[in-house]
Amino acid sequence: MLSEAIALKAIELRKLKREEMNRRIILNLFSLCVPLYVLLTSAAPMARADYAVLRSGVRLHITGYETSGDRVRLTVEGGSVEVAAGEIVSIEPEDVFPSRPTVAPLPDGPYAKLIRASAEKHGVDENLIHRMILVESNFNAKAVSRRSAFGLMQLLPQTAAQYSVRNVFDPAQNIDGGTHYMKDLLARYHGDLSLALAAYNAGPQMVQRYGGIPPFPETQNYVRKVAKPMKCKESADGSKCASK
Repeated sequence: MLSEAIALKAIELRKLKREEMNRRIILNLFSLCVPLYVLLTSAAPMARADYAVLRSGVRLHITGYETSGDRVRLTVEGGSVEVAAGEIVSIEPEDVFPSRPTVAPLPDGPYAKLIRASAEKHGVDENLIHRMILVESNFNAKAVSRRSAFGLMQLLPQTAAQYSVRNVFDPAQNIDGGTHYMKDLLARYHGDLSLALAAYNAGPQMVQRYGGIPPFPETQNYVRKVAKPMKCKESADGSKCASK
C-alpha cells in the first residue's frame, strides 16, 4: 500500500513538473511573439494570420490568446476556446503579406502605351482618349473618312498641320496631335466635356454658331457615345475628364 502511494505521488510529481515545463515554454513563446507582433503591426498595413498548434496536430487560426494558470484561452473567429497549456505545442508567428500598391490599369485595346504617354504629357484623361479613338476609327491607324480625316483620331489636314503632325498615319504622332487638340478644346470650354467633343467632331465654329452642341445627328451621336461612359466613370469614382 505504501509503495503504491509513493509510486502515485512520484507520477503526480512528474506530471506537475512536466506541466510546469510546458507552461514555461508557452510563456517563453508568448514573450517572443508579442515583440514580433508589435514590430510588424507598427509597419505598413499587413494581412495577418496567427496559428496555435496543438499536440493533436490541429492548427487553430487565432486572433489572440490569454494565459490563466495552466490554462490558455485562445480567441478564434466567433468566440474563444480554452485548452491546457500543455496541449499547445507552439504559437506560430504571423504570416506577413505586404500590401501591394494600387496601380491604375491601362485602357483596354491597342496603343495603350501611346495613349498613356500622350495623356500624361498633355494632362488629359487617358480613358477619354481611348474612348475617342474607339469611336473615331475603331483603332484603325489607316482610317480615312469621307471628310478627309485621317488616322486613329481622325485629324483633318489643317488640324494635323496646326499640331505639327507630319505623318497622320503614324500612331504616335496622330495620338499626340489629337490629344493636344482635345486638351486645348477642354481649356477653351472650361472643362465642359460635351462641348469639347462637339467641337472636336464638328468644329469650334459650329459650336459657336449654335451656342452649344450642333443639331447634327452625327455630332450628337458622337458626343453621346464618348461622353456617356466618361460621365458614368466620373460619378462612380469622382475622377475628372477635364485637362489638369
